[in-house]
Amino acid sequence: MNKPKHHIFVCTSTRATGQLKGLCHGKSSVEILSAFLEEIEDQGLSGEIFISNTGCLGLCEQGSVVIVYPDNVWYGGVSPDDVEEIMEEHILGGNVVERLLIK
Repeated sequence: MNKPKHHIFVCTSTRATGQLKGLCHGKSSVEILSAFLEEIEDQGLSGEIFISNTGCLGLCEQGSVVIVYPDNVWYGGVSPDDVEEIMEEHILGGNVVERLLIK
């Protein structure tokens, strides 16, 4: 396995027990994760872009939270409708989506 160009983390508020609950989960984070998976597949980037769900990141008031590494960019208030823009602008274009940036 090669090191990915980007690794995208989506907070799904998963607990250690595997239980899904919390603010990000309630704000469509599972749908966001699915939308990223679909975009990655559609763009033929499966070997270059990895996606993982995370437990609570502690920024619940800014959820749903998405992190892009190695850029160390944290996005907040992300909805499923924002996934295509993040993929096009940030992942493919190299430009941070400022309106979603957690500062």
